[in-house]
Amino acid sequence: MAFRAFFALPADKFSTANGQHTNAIHGFTSMLINLIKEQKPTHICVAFDVSDDTTHRKAEYSEYKGGRNETPREMSGQIDLIDKVMGAWGIKTIKLPGYEADDILATLAAMGEKAGFEVLLVSGDRDAFQLITDNVFVLYPRKGVSDIPRMDAAAIQEKYFVTPAQYSDLAALVGETADNLPGVPGVGPKTAAKWINLYGGLEGVLEHLDAIGGKVGDALRENVEDVKRNRRLNRLHTDLELPLTLDDLAEPRPDEAALEALFDELEFKTIRTRLFALYGSEEVESAERETIAAPDVVIPAGAAELGAFLAAGAGKTSAVAVDLAPGRIGEDAAALAIVRDDAAVYIDLATQDAAAENVLADWLRDESSSKVMHGYKAALKALSSRGLGLEGVVDDTSISGYLIQPDRRTYELAELAQHHLNVSVSAETSKAGQLELAFDGDDAAAAGALVHVAAVVQALSRHFASELTERKAGDLLTTLELPVSRVLADMETAGIAIDLPRMDEQIADLAKVIDNAQELAFAAIGHEVNLGSPKQLQTVLFDELELPKTKKIKSGYTTDAASLKNLLEKTGHEFLVQLMAHRESSKLRQMLESLKKSVTEDGRIHTTYAQNVAATGRISSNNPNLQNIPIRSEEGRRVRGIFVVSDGYECLLSADYSQIEMRIMAHLSGDAGLIQAYQDGEDLHRFVGSNIFHVPTEEVTSAMRSKVKAMSYGLAYGLTSFGLSKQLEISVDEARTLMKDYFDRFGAVRDYLRGVVDQARVDGYTATIEGRRRYLPDLTSTDRQLRENAERIALNSPIQGSAADIIKRAMLGVHAELAAQGLKSRMLLQVHDELVLEVAAGERVAVEKLVTEQMGSAADLSVPLDVQIGVGPSWYDAGH
Repeated sequence: MAFRAFFALPADKFSTANGQHTNAIHGFTSMLINLIKEQKPTHICVAFDVSDDTTHRKAEYSEYKGGRNETPREMSGQIDLIDKVMGAWGIKTIKLPGYEADDILATLAAMGEKAGFEVLLVSGDRDAFQLITDNVFVLYPRKGVSDIPRMDAAAIQEKYFVTPAQYSDLAALVGETADNLPGVPGVGPKTAAKWINLYGGLEGVLEHLDAIGGKVGDALRENVEDVKRNRRLNRLHTDLELPLTLDDLAEPRPDEAALEALFDELEFKTIRTRLFALYGSEEVESAERETIAAPDVVIPAGAAELGAFLAAGAGKTSAVAVDLAPGRIGEDAAALAIVRDDAAVYIDLATQDAAAENVLADWLRDESSSKVMHGYKAALKALSSRGLGLEGVVDDTSISGYLIQPDRRTYELAELAQHHLNVSVSAETSKAGQLELAFDGDDAAAAGALVHVAAVVQALSRHFASELTERKAGDLLTTLELPVSRVLADMETAGIAIDLPRMDEQIADLAKVIDNAQELAFAAIGHEVNLGSPKQLQTVLFDELELPKTKKIKSGYTTDAASLKNLLEKTGHEFLVQLMAHRESSKLRQMLESLKKSVTEDGRIHTTYAQNVAATGRISSNNPNLQNIPIRSEEGRRVRGIFVVSDGYECLLSADYSQIEMRIMAHLSGDAGLIQAYQDGEDLHRFVGSNIFHVPTEEVTSAMRSKVKAMSYGLAYGLTSFGLSKQLEISVDEARTLMKDYFDRFGAVRDYLRGVVDQARVDGYTATIEGRRRYLPDLTSTDRQLRENAERIALNSPIQGSAADIIKRAMLGVHAELAAQGLKSRMLLQVHDELVLEVAAGERVAVEKLVTEQMGSAADLSVPLDVQIGVGPSWYDAGH
């Protein structure tokens, strides 16, 4: 729960003057205050994990919970401080060597149920579901630490098709990614639940192994020992000997002086008021949480009444808030709420007659009627599916919140409202472009819920207005981000066509490569081994083959891709050759199989773009992510061959900026040599190599050029001489000399890189060419690692962020010009610095010209923006 709090709240906004981050402490404490207020428990206990290495599970299975990301540095010290807060609060805490926090909860649950208690377990670990009974419930967080619904036996049965007591049986078969417990290949929750229900549980399944047919039956028999191990490891202990009794946990009371001192140290203000309100002061209690007073809601009877409401708001300077509720099927809109200062309406779109719908449609399309929303892009698509347009949107709080705090983990309305307004918006009553609202025929309840959400959006938008002005981000919102949302909505709706036969052919080809690589790997060592098991690979590589040891990790020596690549280059061992081939092909096959699941009935993939994920301003792609298709290997590039031109169109066109980040570096640094090289159309890396190595341009070798390229890009990301030496596999002295020669020749680059960090330390933020800011409080941290990480971010954010702004400006220009020229061609994809368009018959020349012009003029730099154009029947062909 502490980690969920950490990721729910932005680290940059929760830190003390001496650099101690406090977001996990604040979020955890706030969550516990809310839970105590809502649930009114009589007994409370907080259980902590101990180190994985000391648990019996780790002792039995060394890879248990392996593969997890390292704990973020910003989390350092926060768990211990949460423990201190609990101590001052009077809440008992328990940790037991050899066991996990959920084992402690399981034992407490058994104790509580035996004593006749109703027990509520708060855990983000699904293993806790096995503990649910008629008297034991799990409060399982759905989002962050603000949405924590109660899970009972019926909820588990509905979601997983098994009883709570059988959940661990299900998890044993399916596996648990979070714990690094692999399940039976090809067996998902539904298949596992079917077996469990058919045979009465896991023991029954294992007794009927031979009765289960097909490939999944074979897979089960091959992995039966893993299943048994999973079951042993996921079973929670209910009989531990705890150092406390239930009576010790009763009615905790805070030590006010101790809490005051601790909260002063943590620089917490409002949270102490909320906590103390739990224990007495009514005056404080009323101030604990703000409320949003939504106006009375009217459900208009027809066109005249709706028209009168809309007309009454005409000409007012303040924007109205609009929120949509989703339909039951697809992404259409089912209902709509409109809230202004003094009144609100709720409109069920399914029940409107033609006259009322026309009145609403005219208002939605009216640019002069200012509107604020949360989830503008989703609203555009939802209304479009009903034939309704949407104009006049001046704020999307999911984007304005991002521009204010680009490092937040989430921009869901509930999280923003709680953080900025101290207002609670539950998932059950909030859609806001992301959260669901259930309709059960109660118009009044549905109307009240949707209007409340719209009122919160309106309050949030007003709260953000001054911060946008302070950060000079208003123009970015209105002239860049909101227009880009409209372009992205069109691109998502269009999708891109997929050649399914070619996709299946690539999957089959990869399966052959995987099988062949596995056979050759086995032949190289004389026996079979699980190529996906780090532990078994460690034994083969370092014990049997006695290859040089890689980096030491908790479970031995690392077998990650970078280390094995380095080992292969050193030794050239055939087993490593085949292992790497097996890994690469397996990843590609998995990617293709995942992409195949994303193909919709129209034969296309419709990715979802997000503008508020990458702190630099880059647009991200997900469901599926089309930005992580590898392009370094030919096999990876082949995947692009499945993305093809649609029937009725001539070709796909790929337009890619060439070396845009280095061009931005040249512009920002003002280095005359780099600028001249770009203006003369030189190969930059060859030009730089000529100057550093003191040879004519034509004598710069490929190796020289590669070193220069790695260094040029690395410098923009804070690369040190040590880092460069590792990357280029040269000595640190050689790397230091290389960098010195570079900076001697291109002094303005050195001065810029030094100056940008110094200026950011003064300002507290960096800014892109367009003025997009990224605040970096860690620049003054006393923690060296945090400070150095902030310095690296300060170096690359202006460059990466400027590149992001430029491609967005280019998208707006291309989109507008296609419409202005009446062309049928359309933009389909945006991937890093590349745009992919589908060109209509006869429009190729015009589209090439306008794309080149619009991308080339997207920013006024001191160097030209070079655009590489390619066309072809597939994305692969267009990129060559």
